[in-house]
Amino acid sequence: MDDIVKQAIARWPNVPDCYGWLGLDARGRWFMRDDAVQAQGPFPEARGALLQHEKLIDFIHRNYEADAQGRWFFQNGPQRVYVELETTPVVWRIDIEAPPAEGPGAERFAIVAHTGRRSAVQECLLDEAGRLYLYDGSVVGLVHTLDMERAARAVEQGLWVPVPLQSADLPRRYGYVPRPSQFRV
Repeated sequence: MDDIVKQAIARWPNVPDCYGWLGLDARGRWFMRDDAVQAQGPFPEARGALLQHEKLIDFIHRNYEADAQGRWFFQNGPQRVYVELETTPVVWRIDIEAPPAEGPGAERFAIVAHTGRRSAVQECLLDEAGRLYLYDGSVVGLVHTLDMERAARAVEQGLWVPVPLQSADLPRRYGYVPRPSQFRV
């Protein structure tokens, strides 16, 4: 979390939380949802405006985390802006760390969250619709659609062994809340 954010929390400790105004889609993109968009329905059916300002997106990424109840939020100064999730709290991209020129099986796969955080796979999961999820020991995330070919290579090499599950079981099993606006405390 940014120091300026920590200072704002200390200075204004009782700012009310914000719900429904920010959404994260299945491709790791952020959407701003004003009152008019929220009146049209829940995220992702009513998405809102795609955020494109790189510095704002970087700020969100640096200050994005979960509370004790598994509700993911962006700490915007002294205010928590809870995030509506289309699928999972993160969207994983797959990075190949060793060039294929070293021969078959020489590839090493790392995962990078949409926020830029690098990690390693502890669990690989496959849902009823064929979507692939990875768990790194702290957070579960959907594999970005553009990286499914790389994920397939890791599976074919036996590095990741997909375990079947129902997508509806993900939030309970991995402790996150897709719709924090439904569970205000």
